[in-house]
Amino acid sequence: MNATDDKTVVREYFNAVGFDRWRRIYGQTDDINKVQLDIRTGHQETVDTLLGWLKADGGLEGLTVCDAGCGVGSLSIPLGAAGAKVYATDISEKMVGEAKERAQAELGASNSITFEVKDLENLSGKYHTVVCLDVIIHYPQEQAAQMIAHLSSLAESRLVVSFAPKNLFYSALKQIGNLFRGPSKATRAYLHSEAEVVKTLKSLGWEVKRRNQVSTRFYFSCMLEATRA
Repeated sequence: MNATDDKTVVREYFNAVGFDRWRRIYGQTDDINKVQLDIRTGHQETVDTLLGWLKADGGLEGLTVCDAGCGVGSLSIPLGAAGAKVYATDISEKMVGEAKERAQAELGASNSITFEVKDLENLSGKYHTVVCLDVIIHYPQEQAAQMIAHLSSLAESRLVVSFAPKNLFYSALKQIGNLFRGPSKATRAYLHSEAEVVKTLKSLGWEVKRRNQVSTRFYFSCMLEATRA
């Protein structure tokens, strides 16, 4: 399967059966199973860690942030609530629609978040900070490096990416998971070497400032914050 096919699968998945599953995971409903609750807990830890980093660096008031792959707004909405000017995009029309509804309910009509249906390849503009959380898992290694380079071209001062780290344990866990794929787990997931991601960032003129890894039973993600070297 090539990158174009992967993107089509991801778009269709998150506009269909995957939408309901991930809306429950990223939401507040109690109508989830133990696996989904575990993933929610892990993802929220990643979001909370990043928010803590940004606030520690002088706060979010007026900060321009691109949330690339925003899902249902789990990062965009708290960024907007803290005063950031957020441009949030996702490949899934249903995800963006849900994010808009949540932002309206939590922040009101005057919130400073602009949502748009768009894939990562078509993002443009300049932002102080560009964030791409738990999205690179949908890109194989070569396309992931190209995507990081594209996101780099949009970021003026800070680039934050998270990905599923590739090592022997997680590779084995992924293989086991592939044996039990159901209709709500229809997208291909790619693991990435942290060393390769760091190498790509350095080649683009970035220096890794902070690192955080979250590991629960079913969620594992490495997040790197890079600033201009």
